[in-house]
Amino acid sequence: MTERIGVVGGGIVGVAIARAIVCTGDFEVTVLEKEARLATHQTGHNSGVVHAGLYYQPGSLKAELCAAGRERTRDYCADKRLPYREVGKLVVAVTEEELPRLDDIENRSRRNDVPGLRRLGPDEMREIEPHVAGVAAVHSPHTAVVDYAAITEAMAQDVRTAGGVLRLGQEVVGIENRGREVVVTTNVESYTFDRLVVCAGLQSDIVAKMAGADPSPKILPFRGEYWALDTDRSHLVNGMIYPVPDPAFPFLGVHFTRGVYDDIHVGPNAVPALAREGYNWLKVSAKDTWESLRWPGALPMAKQYWKMGIDVVGESLLKPVYFSRARRFIPELQMSDLTAKTAAGVRAQAWGRDGALLDDFAVDQIGQVTLLRNAPSPAATSAMSIADYVLEKYMAIPSTRR
Repeated sequence: MTERIGVVGGGIVGVAIARAIVCTGDFEVTVLEKEARLATHQTGHNSGVVHAGLYYQPGSLKAELCAAGRERTRDYCADKRLPYREVGKLVVAVTEEELPRLDDIENRSRRNDVPGLRRLGPDEMREIEPHVAGVAAVHSPHTAVVDYAAITEAMAQDVRTAGGVLRLGQEVVGIENRGREVVVTTNVESYTFDRLVVCAGLQSDIVAKMAGADPSPKILPFRGEYWALDTDRSHLVNGMIYPVPDPAFPFLGVHFTRGVYDDIHVGPNAVPALAREGYNWLKVSAKDTWESLRWPGALPMAKQYWKMGIDVVGESLLKPVYFSRARRFIPELQMSDLTAKTAAGVRAQAWGRDGALLDDFAVDQIGQVTLLRNAPSPAATSAMSIADYVLEKYMAIPSTRR
């Protein structure tokens, strides 16, 4: 009898898992997505960067799956003739005080076998990015950019070709574990599966609770806001210019990225969103906000990050503040070069009862249900290797690595 497997979530990770399953053997696969199209949320609202593994703790799932995922993404784009551009990334120490943190990034990168990594002085930096300021940098020449929504659509077509089904506009409202079967109820109809995989992104804790999982980790939505760089000033950025990350905060700070279609955006910053899908300040959900405020981890997190929170809210509301962060890296930048805020993204950041923000990928299993609980960046880069990991470790399905 053909095994029936359901996948909740039509972002790049959910579709990658569905594709991996249908490529391995005789399975009946159904993807349920609440929106009218795939890649609507995190997948379709990011910078398109294919990360090379500079930042991640050596030995972590992020480090392992990012390295494998980068190669899989590159090969898949070549096979499907999708755009894949290695524009390269400079991680820049603007001041001497940032050099110890740059040393740490270089050490992590080398331990993670980031290909082609080089340490650069000021003159070498400006051979790559002539307009950049700083005292030192590390250069990752193979960091690339892609169109993740296009990759998701291509993988979805692979699923359909192999006999899988994608049901759009179907929001999951209930999950019932019945021993060897799982009944999933949507706003449209009910489905019975032998196994279920949940990749619900911004809604992952809500869907996990339906399946009977622990409420922790909870999802805290962070909105990242981008400014577009004036096309007449695009010569200021050749590839990517990134800051040295602050180890006390899980976000990178304002940076410059030349996208796969040659648009250049500045950002994102990271501000707490007032709704799970709050792509601007006007989108407010009293329910989402109240649930975040009453979470046990809210007070510990507020005590730890309140000063940084004031800074990032200032960046969001006051263009001069955002501009001042960006201008540290390109002194020639003028405020008028930041022409308009482009589409913001919302990151599904998992956090625990103690207020700690989860850094690594996290997977739970409840009966016949496998739950991806935390999949922040570099999840898009790692989507195909996350799929292999979930199939092999949690579902005992040997992956064909196609």
